[in-house]
Amino acid sequence: MMDNCETNPRTDSFLKQLTDSQRQAVCHVDGPLLIIAGPGSGKTRVITYRIAELIRAGVRPWNICAITFTNKAADEMRQRALALGASSSVHISTFHSLCVRILRQYSDSVQLANNFSIYDSKEQARCVKQAIKDCDLDSSNFAPARMHSAISTLKNNMEDVDSYEAEAIGFFPKSLAKIYRRYQTILGENNALDFDDLLMRTALLLRDNKQVRDQLSERFKYLLVDEYQDTNSAQYEIAKYIALSHGNICVTGDPDQSIYRWRGADIRNILIFEKDWPQAKVIKLQENFRSTPNILKIADKLIANNSKRKAKLLIPTRDAGQEVCVDAYEDETTEAMAVAEKINQLVDKGCQLRDIAIFYRVNSMSRVLEEAFIQNQLPYQIVRGVEFYGRKEIRDMLGYLKILVNPSDEVSLMRIINTPTRGIGKTTIGRVADYARVNRITLYQALTKVSQITTISNGPKAKISVFINMIEKFKASINKKVAELMEIVFEESGLKKSLSFVVDSDKDALENVNELINSAAKFDEQAEEALLIDFLQQISLFSDADAYDASNNRVALMTLHAAKGLEFKNVFIIGLEEGILPHERSSNGDDEELEEERRLFFVGITRAKDNLNISYAKYRTIRGQMLRSIPSQFLYELGIDFAESTIAAEPEASYSSGHSYDYSEFAKVEKVSKSKYAYIKNQLVRHKKFGLGRVESFKDMGENSIVTVRFNNGQVKSLMLKYANLTEP
Repeated sequence: MMDNCETNPRTDSFLKQLTDSQRQAVCHVDGPLLIIAGPGSGKTRVITYRIAELIRAGVRPWNICAITFTNKAADEMRQRALALGASSSVHISTFHSLCVRILRQYSDSVQLANNFSIYDSKEQARCVKQAIKDCDLDSSNFAPARMHSAISTLKNNMEDVDSYEAEAIGFFPKSLAKIYRRYQTILGENNALDFDDLLMRTALLLRDNKQVRDQLSERFKYLLVDEYQDTNSAQYEIAKYIALSHGNICVTGDPDQSIYRWRGADIRNILIFEKDWPQAKVIKLQENFRSTPNILKIADKLIANNSKRKAKLLIPTRDAGQEVCVDAYEDETTEAMAVAEKINQLVDKGCQLRDIAIFYRVNSMSRVLEEAFIQNQLPYQIVRGVEFYGRKEIRDMLGYLKILVNPSDEVSLMRIINTPTRGIGKTTIGRVADYARVNRITLYQALTKVSQITTISNGPKAKISVFINMIEKFKASINKKVAELMEIVFEESGLKKSLSFVVDSDKDALENVNELINSAAKFDEQAEEALLIDFLQQISLFSDADAYDASNNRVALMTLHAAKGLEFKNVFIIGLEEGILPHERSSNGDDEELEEERRLFFVGITRAKDNLNISYAKYRTIRGQMLRSIPSQFLYELGIDFAESTIAAEPEASYSSGHSYDYSEFAKVEKVSKSKYAYIKNQLVRHKKFGLGRVESFKDMGENSIVTVRFNNGQVKSLMLKYANLTEP
């Protein structure tokens, strides 16, 4: 193991900009390295400086590979590394992008054509539905969403269809195995992969093909993995196999910010790194350059309640700021209007809207905020970027482009063959599909042979020929700049003309496609070699986190998951109630779920730089019903004196327009005192509505104590003790 700074001391400005711990991480060259990086500790700086320092130490840029989790993070890392003098030859990308590159390069080894499509969630869902139908199974018993999730979990855990089918015992597992196999067959027929395939098939390739593994290890002699706490089994295996021969693996992360368990992330990967790599050097980045001490204090108190973590401190480097504000409101409408009013006050003091964000646990909570913002005439952006690519006009446009790259993509072909309407009906398409099956060719190949299909009359044959000639003409232009090609397709396919006559509800459709073309033009400018297949890959791997646009002077509304990796001067976190945060799925006594929910709140808190406002509502509308809320147990873990907090006026106060909201009626939230009653785990209790049950847990918070009960009817309920009226059986 070698430390470049120790053997070659540097005193130039390059290293003087780093703290001692950052400098140690940057200057470590050979051997495994674990960097525990708390929020706001400058880990992106460490990674980019480390890339530059490796090159200074004599490592060829070509041999360095840095992996992170979002395109936005990869772009930022790339630009910052280049600014430090690193070569563009350094590979910096997401895991998925790296896997696409590997699978295209070694497509023969995985029995793929290298022009494969990457199916998004909607295309995957369509294939799963078709698989269930083809297996003669009832979709009411085998819900497509549930089957899709189960298959995704299997792939994330590195279980391919053969290994799962071999071990499947019982009706449901065997049925799932049939669906899984048919789903994979459908993907294969379309020359397509889903997101999970990109990871699993790359991991299996590295595991089973020593020649490929050795070549990639030789190419990427220094591997850096960011956000390591969010890796799943397949990503863990990919990193391990690339670094296995040389051991030069540097991982950066924070167990306290692992928030993607629901999509396969395994916090154990970072917790056992030192066991996997016994020679690893461990460095903790504990200085926080982002948040004020008051914010860090409550974040520390909150996360200390978790057991699965690596102990560290959040050491503030800034002066004390404003106290964290925790407010209680009567209902969600009052909460939303109060947040809007507070934002107006910030604006009056000169705050830019782009410096303000509101976080919530689930997307549906944005609706009432939007209404409040519209009434207050506050510009906002909802950070849900993948929805843009889910719009019909965008999917139609992309469908044409996907066919140009991969004519075997039947899902895309079926989407565009009669879009816009060109008189090619379902009956005609069905007869073409029958011809394709009998002759064992793709649907596109069958369309090119339509003159030979005797079951189709001359009129439909002529229309199909016009369509195929158009597609072939587009394919001849595939090497043009992507934006130029898109302009041609948009015009000559008839899509542009069809969108010129849309109804009022779709009047933005034309603008949306123009925005897509603008993004292609930007891609053309930035890419060394602007290829359509690469543009489609970039779009297919787009995530919500990539959608945030800091250049817009608007308040950002987003889920706590989407907030990961971002920071704002002013942060509002709403809905701190049991069943929301923590989410109801953590109420069944699953400690791992509860710890993840706590980590999610921790991530939200540590996005705030200057001001943090947390709130909850006494009543919230859930599935159309106004229900009494229970304050989140996390609030009592923050160490804040609730006597300092306020509860807003009753909902009859005026909030119909502008700044007229009445704040005249405030009441103090009662101080927490220990409850006279306590329940122990497994204690038998009775509820007048839910019946007999056993206590799962009891959170002693005085009058606001919460008892979680598993009832004999299978329901698990978190109840506020003073309203539960539990009795002995």
